[in-house]
Amino acid sequence: MSPRAAVRLERFGFREVYDYAAGKSDWFAFGLPMEGEGVRVPRAGQFSRRDVPTCHPDERVGAVRERAAAAGWDTCVVVDHDRVVLGLLDGSRLAGESDRTAEEAMELGPSTFRPSEKLERLLDYMRRHRRSGVLVTTPDGWLVGLVRRVDVDSTDVLRG
Repeated sequence: MSPRAAVRLERFGFREVYDYAAGKSDWFAFGLPMEGEGVRVPRAGQFSRRDVPTCHPDERVGAVRERAAAAGWDTCVVVDHDRVVLGLLDGSRLAGESDRTAEEAMELGPSTFRPSEKLERLLDYMRRHRRSGVLVTTPDGWLVGLVRRVDVDSTDVLRG
């Protein structure tokens, strides 16, 4: 929005006026609120499990495996101290050697999707690539959560 438009809104009584220069697509990609027709379309951010376990690269796989299992998961997302996604430990990687570090065992550069991505596209990707879930991150790579195929397939959200 232009500076002139911001001033007009402030004069109409709006106290919090923001100039989001990156644009509408970027706004949605960060999972920020949407309005209009697009709100009715199921999106990744709505189905992201934010309780997915995380670990740091230097943690041992054995300890990570125990923690993930205790939480009812067979997956762990490897993140840095800012929660930027570095890799993924799925079931087969978590079942590996206990003494290896998460960094040594992780899948490097797993595919990620934005919170604004249509759920139908995620399901298609999971089916084609035989994945049980996909990571959802912000454009900056910060972890939002994990969309699990079992959670989405068990709903009729796409059937209208």
